[in-house]
Amino acid sequence: MPLPESVSWTADPATALAGAEAVMLVVPSQYVRATLTRFAPAYHAAGSPPVVSATKGFAEDTRERISALLTSLWGVAQPAVLSGPSIAPETARGVPTAVTVACADSAVAARFQELLTGLTFRVYTSDDVCGVEVGGALKNVIAIAAGVCDGLGFGHNAKAALITRGLAEMTRFGVDLGAHPQTFQGLSGIGDLLVTCMSPQSRNRGVGERLGRGETLADILRGMEQVAEGVWTSGTALALARQLGVAVPVMEQVDAILHHGKRPKEAVVELMSRDPRAERD
Repeated sequence: MPLPESVSWTADPATALAGAEAVMLVVPSQYVRATLTRFAPAYHAAGSPPVVSATKGFAEDTRERISALLTSLWGVAQPAVLSGPSIAPETARGVPTAVTVACADSAVAARFQELLTGLTFRVYTSDDVCGVEVGGALKNVIAIAAGVCDGLGFGHNAKAALITRGLAEMTRFGVDLGAHPQTFQGLSGIGDLLVTCMSPQSRNRGVGERLGRGETLADILRGMEQVAEGVWTSGTALALARQLGVAVPVMEQVDAILHHGKRPKEAVVELMSRDPRAERD
């Protein structure tokens, strides 16, 4: 996709950040720490402007949210995060899109809302940084499971159940980290989850579909030009869930398929064979 004339690119940190009034971080999660470390001197030289992260994932080594890395590596006291149902090609074409920007400082959230809002891009604000960030990270893992459903030819019943139970896992996980449960009913929760689980353009759903059809993860990744964040997030999210003591059976099976050789049909049998329980559990 060609860049508009108003946008330029550079690999030089000083050039990229010189005179910046605001910074948006959109780097795959596995590269965030190295990128922030490299860009830190230029960021401080630019006067430490406000920062919003649109990265969806966790730090692989420490399991931290990306906002925490912005604080520890750049000294950003009140980092903002942006998430929501925003498949990139649609947004670039000017298809109406709505997202959420969250920051503990309402003035920072309002500033990014002002900067980013346009005729086809609507931005809502929130103070729930944790909830918006967790929703954006975990929906990619659930989307891989949704793609597996597609690859196995399961139809709408199974996929609807998977998305619903996946949302329950995301909510439990987020609340245990300090998020507001209502956030997961919004754009950065169910909104982003739905589009990532259903869109033919979703990379994470596409990875799951190909796994469901019998392809290996190595072959899938070898042919991909873009990153499917859920592949890398699954292991980190599962480790963090176990640390928190949160039950995430769908995410557990996704990680087993991706990284431990479990066959997709076996994972489905295990999910459907779990002990009966109340829906709220």
